[in-house]
Amino acid sequence: MILDDIISHKRAEVARRKAERPLSELEAMAAAAGPIRPFADALRAPPIRIIAEIKRASPSAGPIRPDADPVAVAGEYAASGAAAISVLTDQTFFDGRLEFLALVRQAVRLPLLRKDFVIDPYQVVESRAAGADCVLLIVAALSAEALADLLAQAAQLRLDALVEVHSEAEVEIALAAGARLIGVNHRDLRTFSMDMGLTARLAPRLPLGTVLVAESGIRTAGDVQGLAAAGASAVLVGDSLMRAPSPGAALARLLAG
Repeated sequence: MILDDIISHKRAEVARRKAERPLSELEAMAAAAGPIRPFADALRAPPIRIIAEIKRASPSAGPIRPDADPVAVAGEYAASGAAAISVLTDQTFFDGRLEFLALVRQAVRLPLLRKDFVIDPYQVVESRAAGADCVLLIVAALSAEALADLLAQAAQLRLDALVEVHSEAEVEIALAAGARLIGVNHRDLRTFSMDMGLTARLAPRLPLGTVLVAESGIRTAGDVQGLAAAGASAVLVGDSLMRAPSPGAALARLLAG
């Protein structure tokens, strides 16, 4: 399964990063990082908000916008109404780079999500040091204990954590760990099958005050409005924006609906 392959590769990648840069150095960088830009708070107020994603490739879609300039794309997103920006930092499978975070942070004032497969406490510190305001934690990639530990560490560093789920059982794991910013991924990361009705089915299981983000397969203003009606506070959109001639113009069309 592709998720298992990604996680196996990520473990080796994290081990290399630890050898190249000790945790103590990262902790010093994180302590010196600028103020956090509240991520979850940017998604709370209606109408539905959009997290626009900088995504050059993916395992399911292959190349999407090869060699896209993250600063240029971020500028378009910021000018076109994005509430926050998701930055892919996995290089092997998504053609991202960790350094994109710092570049985008310098270019725009929006809160930033580090979109990667975070499986180790080292990566949480690394995210804060690199300029992220929020980290992605995928329930399918973590044990319940590891999820709770990573959530606690993110909170200690004042980072928000978007906890991604794909089933009723994963919702229960996320809530038990203390997650209050939940992402429902319509794409099953193990099979890549898509279920656009998942947000509507899972939303009633979330307690009042939970910020719900719908992810994957969102292409039209009608999709956005349908997910708002289902209970989503925000949607995360990457592929359809990055494939458009102008990602910013495509974002504006989604918001105009």
